[in-house]
Amino acid sequence: MLWATAGCTALLVLAGGAVYYRLNGNITTFDGDALSKDRPAAAAPDAQGRTPVNVLLIGSDSRGNGNSNLGGGGDDGARSDTAILLHIYADHKHAVGISIPRDSLVDIPPCKLPNGTWTKPQTKVMFNSAFAVGNTDQGNPACTQNAVEKLTNLRVDHTIVVDFGGFAAMTSAVGGVEVCLPNAVYEGDLNPNLGHKGKQIFAKGKQTVEGQSALDYVRVRHGIGDGSDIGRTKRQQAFLSSLIKQVKSRGMDPTTLLPLADAATKSLTVDPDLGSAAKLMSFALSVKDVDLHDVKFLTAPWRYEGPRVALVHPDVDQLWAALKADRTIDGQDASAQSASATDSAAPSTPAAPSPTPAAKNTDVKVAVLNGTGETGVGGKGAETLKAAGYTVTTVGNATGKARSTTVVEYGTGERAAAEEVAKLFPGATVQPGSRGVNVVLGHDFAAANPASATASPGAPNSPAPLPSSVSGTARSADDDPCANVSYG
Repeated sequence: MLWATAGCTALLVLAGGAVYYRLNGNITTFDGDALSKDRPAAAAPDAQGRTPVNVLLIGSDSRGNGNSNLGGGGDDGARSDTAILLHIYADHKHAVGISIPRDSLVDIPPCKLPNGTWTKPQTKVMFNSAFAVGNTDQGNPACTQNAVEKLTNLRVDHTIVVDFGGFAAMTSAVGGVEVCLPNAVYEGDLNPNLGHKGKQIFAKGKQTVEGQSALDYVRVRHGIGDGSDIGRTKRQQAFLSSLIKQVKSRGMDPTTLLPLADAATKSLTVDPDLGSAAKLMSFALSVKDVDLHDVKFLTAPWRYEGPRVALVHPDVDQLWAALKADRTIDGQDASAQSASATDSAAPSTPAAPSPTPAAKNTDVKVAVLNGTGETGVGGKGAETLKAAGYTVTTVGNATGKARSTTVVEYGTGERAAAEEVAKLFPGATVQPGSRGVNVVLGHDFAAANPASATASPGAPNSPAPLPSSVSGTARSADDDPCANVSYG
């Protein structure tokens, strides 16, 4: 759903005269009085006066506004098959989008109906039923926001809803988006009620989609992996990553941006605090400098519960706690990182000489796992690798007992690369492992690279490190579009 953010970014160079008023008139807001009166507290500012921002991004299958021609919902009102909670860190240089599976069983608090009355609380119901409360073509974004705040105990600062038509138009405005599929997809996969295989609509491998084909790509569920919504969510995350990359690559060309901004604003329904082009521009300014690699996507920890999905505890609780403490998924304090970078202008003597980055190192992709249980160690290991020119794919926490020494694991044909990586970690051993090159950090590395006081594991705002089953599943916006696009 970051196509909404992409559309906001387009406003940055179009903020004048008739164009501005045209875009301003496109935007629709929902009833702010429908938000819960019992909400989590807003995040406190950091030492630099900045605050993190939580944005709920919802995809609506509303039949209104011509969407029925694109495959919009049925006669029982709009539904939301996609919901992403985007956490923009206080440093405004990192962001993570958490997909909440539509079939997750959650509690939904009282929600306001179109006639002004409020529903009773519901327990263990499907998450996407919140958007359908009231059975209207517009959906009920306030109810979904209420449900997310109850689920996460995080204050949702903004909610953005985008419909089918707007999504299709935006993908065309940027010249299409590169996607990838593990196998060919046919008409019968998109519409199981067809009763036969039908024509091929997507080939196997990489391809560029826009308009209706882009919409079909993010909606298709059957015929890939186990045909679940979980797999579809992975493809949606990959799609958003490619879309962000495409928007950034096009630059700030008004010829591209005007159709993008027009399409975006026509399709958006937002909370009252984002209900003007000026407010959307302010929001866009706050996220425009986030680097592709620092935009992460993952799915809230889950497991099947019959035909539905249950969120896994305590993993999901640790995830929400990490966001509330403004910790990146590898346990870093984004605010402290930014402050440290600001204060680093004065010359300092490094503990060890930094290796000169080698051009060939960029071809070696390395995963970093914190095997110590101490907060911040994984991030320091990643910094060591990046300084030497290596590409860090993921940063997470190792499972099992804490490691005393650092180990570099390698897959078939990758021993030489692993031995070079090990030179960055004095005392590290090299041994065969699974695919790729993985650095599992031990207490020897932590002792040589002590965490700052702000990142101390004993600090009150330091949640428990996320398990690798959570942090290790994240995709970066610059990942290969063919990686991790199916489930089962």
